[in-house]
Amino acid sequence: MPLGPRVAANDEEDKMALLERNDTGAVAHLVLNSPQNLNALSDAMLAALQDEFDRLAQDNSIRAVILSGAGKVFCAGHDLKEMTAGRQAPDGGKAYFKDLFDRCARMMQTVQKLPQPVIAQVHGIATAAGCQLVASCDMAVAAAGTRFGVNGVNIGLFCSTPMVALSRNIPRKQAFEMLTTGQFIPAERAESLGLVNKVVPHDQLEATTAELAGMVAAKLGAAVKIGKQAFYDQIQMPLDQAYEYAGDVMVENMLYRDTQEGIAAFLEKRPPDWQQ
Repeated sequence: MPLGPRVAANDEEDKMALLERNDTGAVAHLVLNSPQNLNALSDAMLAALQDEFDRLAQDNSIRAVILSGAGKVFCAGHDLKEMTAGRQAPDGGKAYFKDLFDRCARMMQTVQKLPQPVIAQVHGIATAAGCQLVASCDMAVAAAGTRFGVNGVNIGLFCSTPMVALSRNIPRKQAFEMLTTGQFIPAERAESLGLVNKVVPHDQLEATTAELAGMVAAKLGAAVKIGKQAFYDQIQMPLDQAYEYAGDVMVENMLYRDTQEGIAAFLEKRPPDWQQ
């Protein structure tokens, strides 16, 4: 079912097609559907993603999310034509740029705050804010031949906001090299650095990503939800605080009715009867 941003647009049909959503069981598949500008994170695309992620946060029927791009590439980052047009404001675009990067940062953080794991299904290129989007997802599967870059430095714009997500995914020296040289890295290098989970032939990309999402969606959603939040919270804490916090999370999780049922089912060698 196609969904779109709740923003002003000249053509309602185009607006509704900007971001597509198709659900298969407990897996939602979102498709960036703006191939004419390489699925750029335009104002409208950012709004569409934010709206859809906000809806997914309240959707208990969905337990995993796939994010992919239509056309030749996954996402080429911000819309430079829109950004250039923003310079026409009396302040040279300062207020617009601040608002743009704030909206983008909010959307990226929403990905990690979602109760459902989000898997990027990447092909072609993921560059600048597109690479940031991959790094912001919980997992990523890439097609062989995909290239990743934070290339803003090549046009005089250091990728400072993509840097935040990238530097939390890969070692700092490799991140700094990508940021300062503007060079692409191939999918295999991205896998070895930890930016993506696996690289597969292009004709296996969709099936492999769907299989991974299906495995996640088959788990107890409440357990994955509390675990995902704990994963991102504890990683920012000192070791002792992380253990104390994680212990409290385990206690809360153990008290769930469906967790009790899952343990009983394991001991009795039968499928769990989860109420989800």
